[in-house]
Amino acid sequence: MRLLKVATCNLNQWAMDFDCNMKNIKESIARAKEAGAVIRLGPELEITGYGCEDHFLELDTITHAWECLKDLLLGDWTDGILCSFGMPVINGSERYNCQVLCLNRKIIMIRPKLWLANDGNYRELRWFTAWKQKDQLEDFLLPHEISEALCQKSIPFGYGFIQFLDTAVAVEVCEELFTPIPPHADLALNGVEVFMNASGSHHQLRKLDYRIRAFISATHSRGGVYMYSNQQGCDGGRLYFDGCSCVVVNGDMIAQGSQFSLRDVEVVVAQVDLDAVAGFRGSISSFQEQASCKTKISSVAVQYSLCQPFNLKMSLSGPLKITYHSPEEEIAFGPGCWLWDYLRRSGASGFLLPLSGGADSSSVAAIVGCMCQLVVKEIANGDEQVKADAIRIGRYANGEFPTESREFAKRIFYTVFMGSENSSQETRMRAKKLADEIGSWHLDVSIDTVVSAFLSLFQTLTGKRPRYKVDGGSNVENLGLQNIQARIRMVLAFMLASLLPWVHNKQGFYLVLGSSNVDEGLRGYLTKVYYL
Repeated sequence: MRLLKVATCNLNQWAMDFDCNMKNIKESIARAKEAGAVIRLGPELEITGYGCEDHFLELDTITHAWECLKDLLLGDWTDGILCSFGMPVINGSERYNCQVLCLNRKIIMIRPKLWLANDGNYRELRWFTAWKQKDQLEDFLLPHEISEALCQKSIPFGYGFIQFLDTAVAVEVCEELFTPIPPHADLALNGVEVFMNASGSHHQLRKLDYRIRAFISATHSRGGVYMYSNQQGCDGGRLYFDGCSCVVVNGDMIAQGSQFSLRDVEVVVAQVDLDAVAGFRGSISSFQEQASCKTKISSVAVQYSLCQPFNLKMSLSGPLKITYHSPEEEIAFGPGCWLWDYLRRSGASGFLLPLSGGADSSSVAAIVGCMCQLVVKEIANGDEQVKADAIRIGRYANGEFPTESREFAKRIFYTVFMGSENSSQETRMRAKKLADEIGSWHLDVSIDTVVSAFLSLFQTLTGKRPRYKVDGGSNVENLGLQNIQARIRMVLAFMLASLLPWVHNKQGFYLVLGSSNVDEGLRGYLTKVYYL
């Protein structure tokens, strides 16, 4: 038996927050080492954060990434453990999205991404170049400061794998897995047994099943250990990265991390037997035939052993049932986790939502309520970072902290019903009932006097007073009157968000939540608040 313990992780990285990102990286390595792992995989572009956007075009971003890598290599973080770090690298005049593989305080090789994500939410071709020279590795001259610090002048750069004394390991970066001819197919024929996929994959309803089926497919027909690492959380943009780091062996899931979590660091560890991979491949005749006429891929030889021999005290990680959330849970947990990440890093003291009692604003309110439940649950589970953030945002003192979601919501969540003569009693009562169930600080405000003031001013200026269509007005008048109400509600919402903390002797400000649906927001129809 060739026993190998591997560790992959969900990390809550933030674009351009190098200090926080480094803290999470180091904690993940420490946990992996404590568990006895000899391979540690982190998410795509974990040093800088995935969502840096045009900051990737700034030389400072690249420089800071190298400084962070130097810090990791000058310490004992990579002693006895192969670590794959994601960061941008400039080679010649091109920028590449790279995985830097390090062991025992040295850089072993740099693997640039072959196929870039450039559709849907992704625009990697705006910042990076895809690596196209797949036939050989080339020498990459390290930056002068890094070269002197590490006593390394050049290292292999390009598409290839690492050949250890007892196994072969390779990287496959995010999008490459989903291409028509993924790299792992040829790498497996070249004897690679361990695949490390560093990813920055966002949450989309039911997307996890598609992702996991790809991992299973990658190893079901050709064998191997497939490690997957992903970011988890909001990194400053509109996307939520949904974690679910995992390990798959020969088509079986043997370790799976959480999909939705408020934790900054989660490490998933698995113990595997690489002889099971060799035996599985030996049983597939077509694999043997194709391997005998394979296209050779360049490799980097490392005189080091990763595996341990058979030991009765070590138990292998067995197949487990894959965990999926229901669609309703995904809808609640994904946005709830995103809201918490955004809130805790924004400097705000909470949220304010104009709550009409309709479907859109009620859904947003329910998601904030779910966020409060997640925070209290994570504190009960012992997460000190979530606890510290909740104490700071909720203004707790004297050793107190959130223990009940409704009480926490009362401190950080304002809801406001801004009714008019056109509002029904039914929607008013629905808004009040939902606010009570969530625990928010609820206000009931009439905007009729403000609307009347606007109409009087308009009449003074023009000599005309618009009427609703039901009262004999035109379509133009009807739309204008509706827009007056929407804009008044928007202005009032921002005023309350700015001043209500002051009224209640709190510091800071509240973030105003919009409740228009997606197509309204994308088409420019979003007015932050829009209901009758």
